[in-house]
Amino acid sequence: MQAFIEARELRKTYRVGKIDVPALRGVSFAVARGEFVTVVGPSGSGKSTLFYLLGGLTRADSGSVSIDGVDFATLSDSERTRLRKSKIGFVFQKFNLLPTLSARSNIEIAADIAGRSKPDPAFAKKITEMLGIDRRLDHRPSELSGGEQQRVALARALINRPAIVLADEPTGNLDSKNSEIVLNMLRQSNQELGQTVLMITHNPDAAEYGDRIIHMRDGQIVSPDDDPQWSPHHAAEPMKS
Repeated sequence: MQAFIEARELRKTYRVGKIDVPALRGVSFAVARGEFVTVVGPSGSGKSTLFYLLGGLTRADSGSVSIDGVDFATLSDSERTRLRKSKIGFVFQKFNLLPTLSARSNIEIAADIAGRSKPDPAFAKKITEMLGIDRRLDHRPSELSGGEQQRVALARALINRPAIVLADEPTGNLDSKNSEIVLNMLRQSNQELGQTVLMITHNPDAAEYGDRIIHMRDGQIVSPDDDPQWSPHHAAEPMKS
């Protein structure tokens, strides 16, 4: 497997008062270009810390993250920001929409941040129709349901056609109908656009949308047999040197 995303021996510890709390304890794995990989595990397993490290939103204490052969650790803050803008789309559990902007403007602002004047109109029309929000684009977030807000957030993540989509609990605040819409869109973007998708989730049904499932517990990758709460169809593929 040729790695598109590669994590090697990632370690991260947080200081809580006078206590050191290890979040990641030497996590290594690789994701191939075009894969849809889900990372599962209970609360406190280190999933969200891993998400922030893979997206270059924070730095590891040790170890490395490489995106398409570029090691985040070798980049300056401005270079990391440019890499994120050019290659990564983020979907968070919290929608993070700007309350004073319409849904349309919340989507288009992603193109502006990436240094583009406007998104491709035909592509924008396609994804908003697929997500069922094409008739809600002139509404502000306060006028949208939670499911509609998350679909706007997903459209914002996809609008620049990023090579990688990182999704952190994208269905965590959604009902089953909206969860299915979001998950199907992630799968479709993976299959039709060739985007590499890495999704963090605690939901075993959502995890099944991936090609491969990585299990985490106590800041480490574990096998399915070591995690009694989960029964996925694929285990994490071992790291190849």
